[in-house]
Amino acid sequence: MRVLVTGAAGFLGSHICDYLAGKGHEVVGMDNFITGSTDNIQHLFGNKKFQFVEYNVTNFIHVPGKLDAVMHFASPASPVDYLNYPIPTLKVGALGTHKVLGLAKAKGAVFMLASTSEVYGDPEVNPQPETYWGNVNPVGPRGVYDEAKRFAEAMAMAYHSFHGVQVRIARIFNTYGPRMRAGDGRVVPNFITQALRGRPLTVYGDGRQTRSLCYVSDLVEGLYRLLRSNINAPVNIGNPQEITMLELASTIGKLTGRKSKLVFKPLPQDDPRVRRPDISLAKAKLKWRPKVSLNDGLGRTIGYFKGKI
Repeated sequence: MRVLVTGAAGFLGSHICDYLAGKGHEVVGMDNFITGSTDNIQHLFGNKKFQFVEYNVTNFIHVPGKLDAVMHFASPASPVDYLNYPIPTLKVGALGTHKVLGLAKAKGAVFMLASTSEVYGDPEVNPQPETYWGNVNPVGPRGVYDEAKRFAEAMAMAYHSFHGVQVRIARIFNTYGPRMRAGDGRVVPNFITQALRGRPLTVYGDGRQTRSLCYVSDLVEGLYRLLRSNINAPVNIGNPQEITMLELASTIGKLTGRKSKLVFKPLPQDDPRVRRPDISLAKAKLKWRPKVSLNDGLGRTIGYFKGKI
């Protein structure tokens, strides 16, 4: 295949580029570096299977030659980023999705949307199945990300039903691994970098809120299986192993060998209290389930951050 990956210089996008190129597919990476980094893709620049275009996908996109798939992963994805860039986040979810869907339609390509578990908001159902419509505050501080992704899903389904574009909608749950940014505000890099620097770990709320953490290699395998499937509806991709933030802090403390103190701060507005995917659909239709244990994945991620601090 020849595949366009938007957001190619980001955490997830760069791992997707690695995976696709490793399978022999041609990859066209695209990013405007609002939150991405050349460090994430520099190793690919000598690869004949990879080419890169610096571009903002909210503008009209022209890619010469055939495309078999368009994977839309461009977007700020951490609370720090989308609170710093609220309007670009909304624009890439709305205008950017429209532009890449138009490109997929013109090329006869499969379109994949990187949606998110954030479409479920602060869920009143746990675990969250794809049939759950969510509990989102559209005017809260997180709404710029949540609603951008909800709109993007609606746009993708409209292109599927009206234009016949083959769409794949991945509702991605919390993912971690190498190439996350130390200061991006997400809990795993926060805890790891604070522990390695001998600082207290910042816990929001009482620490009993939960997340379900999927290692990046597992997630990318799930995304690839979804891309090659014929499912034109949302599919949860994530690890159903649920853990509280207090348990995560303790685990990271043990794995780093640091006895870090905890500092408690108020829970941010609309922060989800629980997060756990129902992956029954992915298991049944994609024959996929995560394989990397939390300790193993965290160990690899800690090793990455040790080289950065």
